Amino acid sequence: MSKKIQLSEIFGPTIQGEGALIGQPTIFVRTAGCDYRCDWCDTLYAVDTIHADQWYKATAAEIMTEVERLSNNTPLVVTLSGGNPAMPDLEELLDLGHAKGYRFAMETQGSLARPWFAKIDYLTLSPKGPSSLMKTDWQKLKECRNFAGENTQTSLKVVVFDETDYDYARQAALALPDVPVYLQPGNHRPNAEDAADIEGVLDRLKWLAEKVAQDEWYEAKVLPQLHVLIWGNERGV
Repeated sequence: MSKKIQLSEIFGPTIQGEGALIGQPTIFVRTAGCDYRCDWCDTLYAVDTIHADQWYKATAAEIMTEVERLSNNTPLVVTLSGGNPAMPDLEELLDLGHAKGYRFAMETQGSLARPWFAKIDYLTLSPKGPSSLMKTDWQKLKECRNFAGENTQTSLKVVVFDETDYDYARQAALALPDVPVYLQPGNHRPNAEDAADIEGVLDRLKWLAEKVAQDEWYEAKVLPQLHVLIWGNERGV
């Protein structure tokens, strides 16, 4: 019998708002639960067990049925998010989706390394800087990269709030020297109940772009959270 996966929400089609696939049409499958508690988490409803009454469980087949309904049976990129989507075993979901022509992207902080990462089409490793108040296990991050292998398009994405986070991003890039680097200004007012401070986010984006240019860090790509600029902190988009 297929194991059930704990979920927060499935929604779309929408666009990927950040990282290497920014602007890409996608369906989101957001798992519930996380081994981190980042100070600026923008998806606490999928992380904190206080919201567990909103979570539900579904088999891989049930998830794919919903993905196919939302996408009108058109194979799109399916984005696996969380929480930390590396916590549940998603190998069966990957196999079912691939058999139907879907591709899978996943973002994880790199705290849990899984052999089935090799079946992901696009893997974003997003370790969390000092402003998150979390600690990075650099060896585990490297294990995630190694499990993904050469057939998975792996990228590094670091959220930057300040100079300390920026220095951390440089350290992360040195830890994974063969992986493309994307930098993203942090959203300092991420709660869905609050209006996003778009002006503040854009100010941080400008500072980050100018910082990268000043330091001649030409390998890094600076991108916004596109969905925040379009929809603010609205959920399900």
